[in-house]
Amino acid sequence: MKESHPADPIGQNLIKFISNVCFSVFVFSVLIFTVIAITYQPPDPWESSRTLTKVFTEVENATFQTDTSVLKTGEDISATPVGSPEPITEATIDKSEEGLNTVASKSGCEDVAVVNCSDPRVLTAIQRFNLNTFKAIAFLEYQAPVNGSKPDECDVSWRFRNKKEKSWRKYRDFRRFKMGFTDDCAYKVVRPGRWHSGVNARRPKIRVNPSTGNERTKIVPAIMDDDINDTIPVLPSDSAFRNGRYLYYSRGGDYCKGMNQYLWSFLCALGEAQYLNRTFVMDLSICLASTYTQTHKDEEGKDFRFYFDFEHLKEVASIVEEAEFLKDWKRWDKSHGMKIPVRKVASYKVTPMQLKRDKNTVIWRQFDTPEPENYWYRVCEGPAAKYIERPWQALWKSKRLMNIVSAISGSMDWDFDAVHVVRGEKAQNKEMWPHLDADTSPDAIVSKLQGIIEPWRNLYIATNEPFYNYFDKLRSHYKVHLLDDYSHLWGNTSEWYNETTNLNGGQTVEFDGYMRVEVDTEVLYRAKTRVETFYNLTKDCKNGINTCETG
Repeated sequence: MKESHPADPIGQNLIKFISNVCFSVFVFSVLIFTVIAITYQPPDPWESSRTLTKVFTEVENATFQTDTSVLKTGEDISATPVGSPEPITEATIDKSEEGLNTVASKSGCEDVAVVNCSDPRVLTAIQRFNLNTFKAIAFLEYQAPVNGSKPDECDVSWRFRNKKEKSWRKYRDFRRFKMGFTDDCAYKVVRPGRWHSGVNARRPKIRVNPSTGNERTKIVPAIMDDDINDTIPVLPSDSAFRNGRYLYYSRGGDYCKGMNQYLWSFLCALGEAQYLNRTFVMDLSICLASTYTQTHKDEEGKDFRFYFDFEHLKEVASIVEEAEFLKDWKRWDKSHGMKIPVRKVASYKVTPMQLKRDKNTVIWRQFDTPEPENYWYRVCEGPAAKYIERPWQALWKSKRLMNIVSAISGSMDWDFDAVHVVRGEKAQNKEMWPHLDADTSPDAIVSKLQGIIEPWRNLYIATNEPFYNYFDKLRSHYKVHLLDDYSHLWGNTSEWYNETTNLNGGQTVEFDGYMRVEVDTEVLYRAKTRVETFYNLTKDCKNGINTCETG
């Protein structure tokens, strides 16, 4: 009979050691996961997303403030559609003049002192002058000239497009021209007026006379852009509402975040609606993040139409405004005694592909979980990124703001250079940007620009430097223009002020930080020579030390 022995102590210790190691790994994993869940901040979609096209990752002037860059939007990449008016060229002017050659010329030029603004040759002279003078502009159509304030003056209105803007939107200018005659008695432009100087060529508004209700009266108001139609669409009937298919997003964690995150999320939602062939229910109310406000606090109640072109969005995407949608929904439920079929989706993890065949009238995505689980753009992450395309072409900047851009550029006759001067918090952070403050000092800027921009050129300075007189030393070398020089364009007598006040229910609208950056960005983009802070004024890296290679 064999003698029994106790179990091998080495084997027991090994088993115990392995168990302890496994348990420790499990506890450590749980701890790490917990820490990540608490501290997770989603990556900046503008820098890390592989679904973002190159044109949007390379934002040329995205350094006004941290996280407050203005992206190129649809009007920067759109192809001009078929049927858009062709720009006027030398050939079209020559063709117009051929038909005028049969008109009797002045007999002996005895009446050369008389300028007849209704003479078609006045218009061709102005067209040719504009074409040779304003090289950055594509002229689309002209109105017939009218008399100015003096016998030798003519006021002319035209529609145009800047050649650097690829949208088919048209802008309007009207100028006063002093006219004269050449040696062979042909009309010539002696001197052009400034931007919007030809006030007699403004197209009068025709409004209903309130005293009669139908008699129409011509009224010449302050300059207005009557092409803008950003009214809220209304469904024509209950049946149209019931027969529709809608995608409705509740507010999520993107609300009050930076504008770029808002846009990234909004276009994700719009892209999903297009993928599902549904009408997107759109909340026009925006919360402007504190980085753009004078109070340095988040401000709710901003209107999407202050910043972006709602009219264009209506034309290219199927949308309905949230308040109208909820009103129609409530009216249907009340009047028909039956509920509209609704599918509520509580998690972004339910993919658009899973909803493709859903027949409910409303798909209601709800974002009630904590951040970052409640960001709209998470719907488009993972496998969905292969199916959802963000409709960038649907998003244009507000034409009201673009009218200000045109006014600033036009006041410099579209012939100017620009420098982008980034200072602010970056200039104070010597650890990340050790040379920026010195490299953007007035003396340093003057020294740098003198080798790039010719003296006494119009120089537009796009900057986040708050002190207006900071750039006074440049005035000894250039005709300096700053955004605040044009504050009358959004002041209380301006077109922008009147239209945004009306849009805002009679309440005045602040020309806020994001609007300033949008306008600064677009004017900068139209300059003939553009000097950037990073890569031109300073050797510091755009995103801090050791980031120059990665940009």
